[in-house]
Amino acid sequence: MPQTILLVGAGKSTAYLLQYLLKRGAAGEIRLIVADQTASQLPITSDQRAYCDCVDLDIFQTEDRQKLIQKATVVVSMLPARMHILVAQDCLHYGKHLVTASYVSKELRELDQEVKKKGLVFMNEVGLDPGIDHMSAMQVIDRIRSQGGKMLLFESFTGGLVAPINDNNLWHYKFSWNPRNVVVAGQGGAAKFLQEGTYKYIPYHKLFRRTEFLEIDGYGRFEVYANRDSLSYQEAYGLRDVLTLFRGTMRRVGFSKAWNIFIQLGMTDDSYQIENSEGMTYRDYVNLFLPYSPTDSVELKLRHYLKIDQDDILWDKLLELDLFSIQKTVRRANCTPAQALQEILERSWTLEPDEKDMIAMYHKFGFELNGEKRQIDAHMVVLGKDQRYTAMAKTVGLPAAMVAMHILEGRIKTPGVQIPLAQEVYDPVLTELADHGIVFTEKEVPYLGYNLEGVGI
Repeated sequence: MPQTILLVGAGKSTAYLLQYLLKRGAAGEIRLIVADQTASQLPITSDQRAYCDCVDLDIFQTEDRQKLIQKATVVVSMLPARMHILVAQDCLHYGKHLVTASYVSKELRELDQEVKKKGLVFMNEVGLDPGIDHMSAMQVIDRIRSQGGKMLLFESFTGGLVAPINDNNLWHYKFSWNPRNVVVAGQGGAAKFLQEGTYKYIPYHKLFRRTEFLEIDGYGRFEVYANRDSLSYQEAYGLRDVLTLFRGTMRRVGFSKAWNIFIQLGMTDDSYQIENSEGMTYRDYVNLFLPYSPTDSVELKLRHYLKIDQDDILWDKLLELDLFSIQKTVRRANCTPAQALQEILERSWTLEPDEKDMIAMYHKFGFELNGEKRQIDAHMVVLGKDQRYTAMAKTVGLPAAMVAMHILEGRIKTPGVQIPLAQEVYDPVLTELADHGIVFTEKEVPYLGYNLEGVGI
């Protein structure tokens, strides 16, 4: 009888994950259980139900959750990150392996010794970023070290974007993952990184005006803003002596300058509620953040407040979102400014059924080998198929599915709460991802040290 994989959570990022595991089920390699609030509504055919059970589950119903976990050998949790701990504690209690695509939380880290004692693998951060970024970076870093090289510089950038064929708005952007994470990106402290041996910090209110630029052959120019904490990767990647360590998020050029408008107005604030927000027009929402004037219009006040000329492309970007509409209204009651902004943006930035997204990832590896400073740049671009089978779902879901299978097959054995930095994980996963069109292209370029093309970094 085949062993069982339990998938808990079947949201946007699981289309390819589910497809992959269903194929393994059809081949008689596994039995699959899919548990979600609306699992019974998933497009699972009658033939597939011979090896796949779909179970509606409220994750907070302890008895129901534990009954399902007891049936599994490996559990893949694609729940929101804060809920993983519920599943992890059950997996530990019942002796089940666990896979997640989320950052390792403090609560999960605290289970490490008990997980090791039971010989279990709790593999986390096996999606896109985090995930493919770890594996692709460590493969090259380990190769450089095996040749006797010393790492001097590591930069890594990832972006979830709209495919060029559907790049039809002035922001050159649409949502392909959790919109909330986009709206609140960069909050919670200064961005921290290392530049030529010096620690650098960028406060949130300056984050989107401190960008650097890069080019991907065939796809044009992009800008990058710093992620919140690049320094945590020093220890994880074994880069304690590196001079430059910088991780960032990619967008098309011009996005960050326009996004900074929302930050300066206070629209990304998630710390307080707006009274009577339900039914508020977009125009009234914008006016909340502007000075009172008995004569000036909302448009005029905003342009004066932020010094935006009427013929500036920034102004056209705001108009494109219908920010001054008196017909469109906020639907959510007592929402925060960030929640209202998210609702407004989702109306404009949601992929249409036949539209495609794009994932881009770019690494820079600076190193010294035989007394010579060298640099390797590597990039990956993946295009989605449509609104369901997105590049985001492919690059998040496939690595998680593959790791689950490799654990099941005994190819990943090292126990503990971990992330995919070991060769036993990254080599087979990256090889298999290449079969699905997820491939990195490498080129050697002159070593320039830190890229000083950016504004103010």
